[in-house]
Amino acid sequence: MKVYSLSGPSGSGKSTSALQFAHDHEIEAIIDDGLLIKNGQKIAGTSAKFEKNTIKAIRRAVFQDEEHRKEVMDAIQKHNIQSILIIGTSDKMTKKIAEQLDLEPIQAFYYINDIRSKNEIQLSQFIRTTQGKHLMPIPYRQVEQNFFKRIIQKGFDIFSKNRVKLGETTIVQPDFHRQTIEISLNVYTDLIQFVVANNPFIARVDAVQFTMKKLQPKIYVSLHLKTPVNYDVVYILEQLQKQIDFEFQRHFEFAPMHILIFVKGIM
Repeated sequence: MKVYSLSGPSGSGKSTSALQFAHDHEIEAIIDDGLLIKNGQKIAGTSAKFEKNTIKAIRRAVFQDEEHRKEVMDAIQKHNIQSILIIGTSDKMTKKIAEQLDLEPIQAFYYINDIRSKNEIQLSQFIRTTQGKHLMPIPYRQVEQNFFKRIIQKGFDIFSKNRVKLGETTIVQPDFHRQTIEISLNVYTDLIQFVVANNPFIARVDAVQFTMKKLQPKIYVSLHLKTPVNYDVVYILEQLQKQIDFEFQRHFEFAPMHILIFVKGIM
């Protein structure tokens, strides 16, 4: 069996990237937080995200429970899995999981910063810190909903580069993740309003909207430009986008995925 490792800090988006990464490298199955996943479906195991505290979650993730360990080992044999990707927070963790499941030694080590951009990682960690949301790379219907008292919701579909559906995601807020920072939506919109209103070429801000659908932050701004228009409009708007991007990086340590600016007129 060929065994691969993908590691990175908690909340850096490993689970988000796992299905695409496995598909690109022709890896059959994934071990993620105690789950055995094949073809975007859970086929064995129990997620560490179901545990009540961090210590139990770690024990679950590295298969220290004998019954859990045996269930996943049997499923690997039953499905005749020939290649597997182990996800963890470090090489030490993925090596430990490989040993616990009696797998072959890991032959290749990959890291999240090799496959995701700095901004994608920062955004994932920001969402983890502010919302306490964790992502599972399995369909909503496969998540044991009775384990959760707070948040469980459908995530988004994951497609390959040629638009073949690889799987689905589910967003959860585990019981053990209780420390979050609340940021009101008004904080984001107020910052955008401030940046736009202080631009010398903007006559009026008509509307500002900030959304975080599917964990992708988008900004919509409609405005009026000042007359006379004796300046390069495209350049001014590009600079405004860069300024908004910079302020988000400075205050929240992530950049919006899209900054859409609509010019409604001049005045």
